[in-house]
Amino acid sequence: MNNTFSTAILYKDGRGVPIVQPLKSDPELDDDILNFFKCYKCYDLLPASTKLVVLDTELVLKKAFYAIVDTGVRACPLWDSSKQAYVGMLTITDFIRILQMNYKGPNIEMEAFEEQKLLDWKGITEPTKDLIHVSLDAGLLEAVTLLIENKIHRLPITDPDNGNVLGILNQKPLLKFLFNVPKLRNSDDLNRSIALAGVGSYGNITVAEESTKVIEALHKFVNDNVSALPIVSSDGRLTNIYTKFDVINLAATKSYSDLEITLKEATEHKIHFDGVHCCKGSESLLVVMERLVRADVNRLVIVDDDKKVVGIVTVSDFIHFLVLRHSSTTPSNRNRRASKISQDNGPSYENVKPLNRSSSTDSLPPVWFQV
Repeated sequence: MNNTFSTAILYKDGRGVPIVQPLKSDPELDDDILNFFKCYKCYDLLPASTKLVVLDTELVLKKAFYAIVDTGVRACPLWDSSKQAYVGMLTITDFIRILQMNYKGPNIEMEAFEEQKLLDWKGITEPTKDLIHVSLDAGLLEAVTLLIENKIHRLPITDPDNGNVLGILNQKPLLKFLFNVPKLRNSDDLNRSIALAGVGSYGNITVAEESTKVIEALHKFVNDNVSALPIVSSDGRLTNIYTKFDVINLAATKSYSDLEITLKEATEHKIHFDGVHCCKGSESLLVVMERLVRADVNRLVIVDDDKKVVGIVTVSDFIHFLVLRHSSTTPSNRNRRASKISQDNGPSYENVKPLNRSSSTDSLPPVWFQV
C-alpha cells in the first residue's frame, strides 16, 4: 500500500487546538523549506508569555519613548481612542528621525520631542494610513512575505476572531524556527560560502569611527538606510558597532539633548554587550546561520583576515535567500496591506475589532500608556 502521508507536521489553530498537516508533495511548492513554512502558522511562533505595549496616540513623544525604554520593547502598536482603531507602529527608527529632524545643538530644547503628540508625528490623521498586520492563523510563508516585501522588521499578529493584537513578529524567531527545518543541515545549498551564494551586502559598507559624533551617526542611519554602523579604527579594522537599538540608550540616560558626543563615549555604556559578532565571506551558509541563531543577533559583520570590514549579513538576508528565492511560489495575489483595524465593520481579516484584553492564548494583557 502506498502511503502518501508518510510525514506530518503538528501545529495549533487560533483556539490552541492541535491540527495535523500532511507534509506531502506539492507540485507548486516542491521545496522542503517552503513546505515547512507553508504548514506552520504564526501561532507557532508566539511564546507562551509575551509582552505587548500599546501606546495611545495622545501620548507626548517623550513619554512614549520613555515607555519603550522602561518596558524594554522595540516597537509598539498605536491606538487611536477616537477611532477605536490601531493606526500604526512606533519604532526606534521614529525616535532616530525625531532626533535627526529636531536637533539644533547641545542643550537646546527640542520642543517637538517635549510637546508633540504621537498623533501629530505619525501623521495618522490621514485615512489612507493603514497598519500592516497578519492573522494568527496565517501561514509563516505569508508572514515572511509581508515582512520582506514591505521592508519592515516587525509585524503585528492579530486574533482573527476578536481583533486582539496578540504579539509582534520579528525576523529572528523566524530564522530560529527555520534552523529546525528537517534535513536543513544536510542541504548541499548550505555548504556553499555566503560570498559564493551572494548572501549579505558587500562593498561600500557604511562605517563610522570612534570620533564620529552621534548626530552624524543618526544622519547615516536615515540617509543611507542602514540599521548598524561598524566602527573602525584609523587603519580600517573593526573595533565596535553602533546600531539603531543603541540609540534608545539616549532616552534611557536622558542624554539626547547633546548629540555632539562621540560614538566612543556613546558605546561605553552599552547594555548586555558581548562584543561584535563577525564572520568571513568564506564561511558556509550553515555555519553563519547557526552563529546568528546561537548569538541571537540581527547581523554579523563580514571581515577579512585583517579584521577589515568587507560586508554585513543579516537575518533578513538569510530569510530572503532560504524562503523567498522562489518568488513564483510565494503568495502574490493577496491583499498585503490590510485596511485599518477598526470595530466599524465587525471581525474580519481586514477589519477587526479593537483590542480586547481578554484572549484565548496565554499571552499577557497589553501594557497601556495614556496621557
